[in-house]
Order: sequence, then structure tokens, then C-alpha cells
Amino acid sequence: MMRIGVPREIKTEEYRVALTPEGARALTGAGHQVIVEQGAGEGSGFSDREYGEAGAVLGSVHDAWSAELVLKVKEPQPEEYAYLCGQIVFTYFHLAAAPRRLLEVLLQTRTTAVAYETLEDDQGRLPLLAPMSGVAGNMATLMGAYYLARFNGGCGTLPANVLERGYGRMLIVGDGVVGQHAAHRACAMGTEVVMAGMDPVRGEALRERYGECFRFIVSSQETIAREVTAADVVVGAVLVRGARAPHVVTEAMVKSMPKGSVVVDVSIDQGGCVETSRPTTHADPVFTVHGVIHYCVANMPGAYPRTSTIALTRATLPYVLTLATGGLGALGRDRGFAKAVNTFNGWITCRPVAEYWWMEDRFRPFSVLLEQRV
Repeated sequence: MMRIGVPREIKTEEYRVALTPEGARALTGAGHQVIVEQGAGEGSGFSDREYGEAGAVLGSVHDAWSAELVLKVKEPQPEEYAYLCGQIVFTYFHLAAAPRRLLEVLLQTRTTAVAYETLEDDQGRLPLLAPMSGVAGNMATLMGAYYLARFNGGCGTLPANVLERGYGRMLIVGDGVVGQHAAHRACAMGTEVVMAGMDPVRGEALRERYGECFRFIVSSQETIAREVTAADVVVGAVLVRGARAPHVVTEAMVKSMPKGSVVVDVSIDQGGCVETSRPTTHADPVFTVHGVIHYCVANMPGAYPRTSTIALTRATLPYVLTLATGGLGALGRDRGFAKAVNTFNGWITCRPVAEYWWMEDRFRPFSVLLEQRV
């Protein structure tokens, strides 16, 4: 049996929770103890009573953090660093973009940081990043359209189909899950979509799916610079696994965009792929640079917590069950799951994180450390 804690999220305007009551029922049914901080699920519409009926124990924030395995949605906030004490924490970390102090505390406390965003399945996909990327991709189109409204300072273009005529143009930089969901929503609305990606084969498949409203270009500084000048909305959807996102949209490109256009930088969780981006919150979501509105909320899916929590639990639960039942040894037996381990026993185990922070001397492969521990 493993003790599993679920603390309440404290990041600004973060309403998600790491586990639904149904997820708690699955874990308690497997013989594990689940400790949920009182009120942790309220933002997602799940009551303490529902967790209690699922077999979970309701407790304090200290009770939840004292568990062997702690489930979260967002990386530990500075107020939570004191709770890190060598346990396993399973959440979105994005350590290349998070404060360096978080990494230092994880190493000092020998906490095992298991990151949703670097876990891979048998086909090399990112199954725990995908559901939130899907939510964020849909939101990117909706938020872009909202901030184009004149009362928000936008240019006043509605990206939509009106009487069988489409209006507006969206440039999506990145052809992964975020980009595809953003394109799907935008094409459904009736706007013109240009996607900059690295896989022409994927681009052709997407063109066949979305039709004449969709155009794919091979991503480069030249092609992006050309397309931004006519874009009403630019969606940043660049992902580098475990590392910080590169600035593929430069400040000069932003300066060339039409006044009142909108940038939605979904990559902001990894530092942002637009040079002029900086993290914002749901409480204060936008700022303007060179006349271009920037929406750079670092926890976009937190705006729709019920959908996000259900989708996240559906994706994470099989891995939580595996980890709770098999312990760290379960990670050693699954190469894709092992890639989720970013810190272990005082070492950095994700090479891109170590390289970004110039801490290569603190890097060791997780497999080597696990063998030494055994």
C-alpha cells in the first residue's frame, strides 16, 4: 500500500485538482490510501463529500504533502517548497522554465520529481501532456478571437464565417497537439489558417482534413517572418521535450504584425516561443508590445478546470496506479515512464534541464542511479 496525497493547487487562478473522486476510488480500491486536502476539488466542482464517499481521507495541507506520493497539477510554488522532503511528486514541472530555486530545492531535499510533460508512451508520444495541450489549443483560438474585439483593444476582426464568407487569418507556429487543436477550432469557425511546422507529411494530412481554409508551410525564420505580417492571431505552439522553448517568433516579427493583432503564446509554460512574451495569469492575462496584444497565461487549462481535471485524471491514473503499486522499480521497468523522472536522489536526471541550467555536473541517468540504489 502507498500513501498518496492530493494538495489543493495554490497557483494564481488555478482551479484544477490532480485527481477526481473516481480516480480516488480506483486508487483506494487497489488498496492504497488517498489523502485529499480539504477543499482541493472545489474549484473543479468536486466536493469533499464525493472524495470521502470514494474512500479518500480528508486532511490538511500538511497531511497531503506528508504522503509518499504527491499528485499535483502545477509545479510546487515557493510557499510549498518547505513541504518537499524526499517524497515522489508527480506533476507538470517544466523545470527549464520554472525558477532555478525550485530545482535547487528538489536536489537539496532529494525529492523525486516525476514530470507529466516528459513521460513517453511506447510510440514516443507525450500522453500526459496531450490532454492539457488539447484544452490549451482550443483555448488559443477562442482567446485570440476574444482579444481581437475592439473593446479589448483589438483590431476588430472576427475570425469566423459570416454568410458563407470567412474572415480573419491565424498563423499557428507548431504542428503538434496544441497546433492541431487550435487549427481544428479555427477552421470550424471559418477563418483562414496557416500552420508552420517541421513535418510536410503531417501538413498534407492536415490539409486534407481541414480543406481549403488550411495551408501548411515548412517552419523557418523566413516563412514565419513573411506570414506574421498578415496574421490577425499568432499562436505559439512550439515544444522541445524537457527543454526551454526557442524564440522562433522574434521581436522584429512582432513589430511587423498589424496593430491590434493578438499573440497567444501557449509555449509560455516552457519559457515562450515568442521573444516578447512573458508569463501572465488569468487575473491579469494580457499586455501589449508594439501594438500587439499578448495573451501568455502559464496555466491556460486552469480556466476550464472541470474538463481539464477529468481529462488529466483519465490520462494520469494508469501511471499513478503503476507507480503506487510498483514503486520506483516500476519506473525502471518502463523506459518511457522513466523519462518522466527529472530529479532523483539529489541528481538531475533529465539532460535538457541540466544543460539549460548549466548543471551538467549534476546530471546522472535515472537508470544508473536506480541500479546504485538497489
